[in-house]
Amino acid sequence: MAMQHWRLLKRLRRDFQLSIITLMGLFGILGISPYAVYRLAEGNYLVAAADTIIVLSTLFAVLYAWRTGDTIKPGIYLAGIFSVGATLIVINLGVNGLFWIYPLILFNFFMVSPGRAWVITALVLTALVAHALLVPGTVFDSHYQMVSFLVTSMMASALTFIFAYRTRSQRDQLQTLASHDPLTGARNRRAMNEELKIAVSTHRRHGNSYGVLVMDLDHFKQVNDNYGHQAGDQVLVEFVELIKESSRQEDRLFRFGGEEFLLLLPNTTNPGLLAAANQLQQQIATNLQGPGGPVTVSIGGAILRSGEQWGSWLHRADQCLYQAKSAGRNRSIIDETPQKLSEQPVSNS
Repeated sequence: MAMQHWRLLKRLRRDFQLSIITLMGLFGILGISPYAVYRLAEGNYLVAAADTIIVLSTLFAVLYAWRTGDTIKPGIYLAGIFSVGATLIVINLGVNGLFWIYPLILFNFFMVSPGRAWVITALVLTALVAHALLVPGTVFDSHYQMVSFLVTSMMASALTFIFAYRTRSQRDQLQTLASHDPLTGARNRRAMNEELKIAVSTHRRHGNSYGVLVMDLDHFKQVNDNYGHQAGDQVLVEFVELIKESSRQEDRLFRFGGEEFLLLLPNTTNPGLLAAANQLQQQIATNLQGPGGPVTVSIGGAILRSGEQWGSWLHRADQCLYQAKSAGRNRSIIDETPQKLSEQPVSNS
């Protein structure tokens, strides 16, 4: 039980948007449930029904986010449900219901992107003003009160938009710094480990094939020693640009050492992996120029086997890289050894 709680807390710490949806959902359920009971007891069935729908929708959206890992759809869903519910409550309760609009503004900017939250807030305010003009006296006591409410609501929305936009931008920057190599822009070793784990899990559940290419620039130390680290850095940057230009959009490039890189290729077979390795090797040998002349690359690769852990998969590719370098460098070797019977998964049929 303690281990399960630890995993839940760890997931919340790692997924900011999931933690926000969970926290705001908890506040919504605890904050609205008493009002639903109170209004039901008073016989105000329309507002009680709206409150109940909001509570149940919140619970459903939070559970969906936890189960699927998708936080975008639940966020939009919750923002829509809360906005419609708050609008109906204001129309039914009049001035007393307006107090719910201000927390709604904050809620929407936490649930969805700042742009979407701004649009949703504008729609809510437009609906309230339109209803107030069509049925005078139901929402606002006077036009002055309506204008005052609109001004304060727009001010609150503008300030919340600025805060949400800056927060989201800073969070995106932090995530980029945490998962990317600052020099080349390739993903770093931490991101690589996570992506390899995901690939193994996806292969286990759905049977998707994955291949990896481990690449090491030949004699790169000589570039640094003879021409300086700045020249070496420029070679690395150009190398990454060439790999990205020559790879598919779904392929993922990682830098996990000084001049060592890994390319993760989804939906790839052994012949396809070898063809990709040879193409990349030729592209680098032809187009990558260092201060001392052409720079080449040695490549080792392996296809993920059934039931294999990502560490073993990476080790096999690394062994092929070692063979390529021992055989004279500037070549590609893909592991084609058959999977042992003892390593194959046992069928339950």
